[in-house]
Amino acid sequence: MKATPLSNCERRFLLRAIEERKRLDGRQCYDYRNIRISFGADYGCCIVELGKTRVLAQVSCELVPPKPNRPTEGVLFFNLELSPMAAPGFEPGRQSELLVQLNRLIERCLRNSKCIDTESLCVVAGEKVWQIRLDLHLLNHDGNIIDAASIAGIVALCHFRRPDVSVQGEEVTVYTPEERDPVPLSIHHMPICVSFAFFQQGTYLLVDPSEREERVMDGFLVIAMNKHHEICTIQSSGGIMLVKDQVLRCSKITAVKVAEITELIQKALENDQKVRKEGGKFGFAESIPNQKITAFKMESAAVDTNNVEEQAEEIITKAEPPSEVFAKPILHTPGTAQIGEGIENSWGDLEESEREEEAEEEGESEATAFECQKMETEDTSTMRETKKDEPIVVSDSEEEEVVILEPQELPKKTRPQTNLKQETTSKKAFNKRRKKKRAVH
Repeated sequence: MKATPLSNCERRFLLRAIEERKRLDGRQCYDYRNIRISFGADYGCCIVELGKTRVLAQVSCELVPPKPNRPTEGVLFFNLELSPMAAPGFEPGRQSELLVQLNRLIERCLRNSKCIDTESLCVVAGEKVWQIRLDLHLLNHDGNIIDAASIAGIVALCHFRRPDVSVQGEEVTVYTPEERDPVPLSIHHMPICVSFAFFQQGTYLLVDPSEREERVMDGFLVIAMNKHHEICTIQSSGGIMLVKDQVLRCSKITAVKVAEITELIQKALENDQKVRKEGGKFGFAESIPNQKITAFKMESAAVDTNNVEEQAEEIITKAEPPSEVFAKPILHTPGTAQIGEGIENSWGDLEESEREEEAEEEGESEATAFECQKMETEDTSTMRETKKDEPIVVSDSEEEEVVILEPQELPKKTRPQTNLKQETTSKKAFNKRRKKKRAVH
């Protein structure tokens, strides 16, 4: 599924706002979006939020044979994935041009800058070394993926702990976290990427562009730098030519932003380490702010438990005693009961008019039953008379006897009987409707 393109009206609106030094989210030209770092329950797992752009980072390790040309150095592997969950324009299992460019930038930023001491990952030279794998997953795309991915990657590497190892002769023993404390990676510095977007052929410059601003930009510049003002990598893309003064201005802005982000990362790592040592709660669930409905928890409120008995006695003395106390439930009619104060329940009691109607129905039903019995006795008597008058013809043969029965007319008195039954049923239905209407009112 392709991403929905910007209309001409939106494009003109964005470009005009940039010319007036305004941005859609209210930031200034050189302002960064808010960065939020949250750690998982395991070491080496974190989520970095740059505005609405979210990246999940996970670091893992395993013992592997080293490369033949570097027998005393560990192996580093980096992988970034863009899933359709982040944006509908990303296709799963397909290496797009953007994905290849981002993976190369991350490798140049983290591997080529020598920020990790790979020689410290060697266990037995030429036989076994640690392979460190960094997996980055884009959870939501709102612009500037490379900055969020670089921050998430270096934070996860700094937070990761590998198992401790001992070597005795040719035997290598890997200890669990319960047996020995895990060992952190040896990291020399923290390279962080800062992105710049250029508009109107380099006339206007924005830091940390959003997703809509990236669609209308003319050029893109990424500078990776550490807090010591050392440039680790630099890459420019787009069809614009940058002047030396523009690159120098961007590098100065990068130095300021990198110092702020590095300080934020160190504070987040210290706070997480402090919580883990004190035995407090940590993980993604604890990082959810309490103000949201989905937090499933509330802040603890202080309750004063002093002089509780005295306050309870005062409340009891001031309260008015109940008028009547019902020790047992009162049964008005079968199936109903009343406990405590209240008006007597009249549910189940019939009104006088309903009682009269019921008495009338009972009288009518007895009369109809009596008439039905009369009709049945008369019918039986007529049948007996007709049977006496019927002729019986006997054939000459002694084996068979043939009896010829003449058809007889049905008694005429059966018709009013059916009419009476219909009248009684209609009356009963009418009375039921009447009761329902009264119950509703």
